[in-house]
Amino acid sequence: SNKYDYYLKLYKNKIYSYCIMFLKNKMDADDVAQQVFIRIWENLDIINLLSAKTWIMKTTHRLCIDFARKRNLTMKRELTFENEETLLTENKYLSPVQNIQSKELGEMIKNKIDLLPENLKSVFVLSEIQGLKYKEVSKVLEIPLNSVKVYLLRARKQLQEKLKGVKINETY
Repeated sequence: SNKYDYYLKLYKNKIYSYCIMFLKNKMDADDVAQQVFIRIWENLDIINLLSAKTWIMKTTHRLCIDFARKRNLTMKRELTFENEETLLTENKYLSPVQNIQSKELGEMIKNKIDLLPENLKSVFVLSEIQGLKYKEVSKVLEIPLNSVKVYLLRARKQLQEKLKGVKINETY
């Protein structure tokens, strides 16, 4: 259906990159992303265009949690990326490292994001990398709006701390 294709085109990468971030494993991410696509298909009638993004990301988040619980995954597993379509390709870099396309730096930032506590990481990824508004993040994660802002500040602060010693050898 047209509506389904539209949602898939619009949200496929967001869904997939969130699953990768959460599950830290390509095959698991594929599995969960597939489940999300099925859910979207099954619920086409009730998904409202205006709130589609929130509904879809909330579903993605929930399915990731279910999957992780079922597999009792150790969330600390190494993040492996076999393809260069990394989390940060959406060019939403952290402010201290604006406009730096260096792959090494991207990898490093990604690894630092990975070290954040789960709650901060989810908020950071949804907001900074996936570009959701605070209100949307609050709905997806089912936490108060205020917590979203606090977590985001903490996440940014921790990342800046973690990136403090980073030498950036770029010529401008």
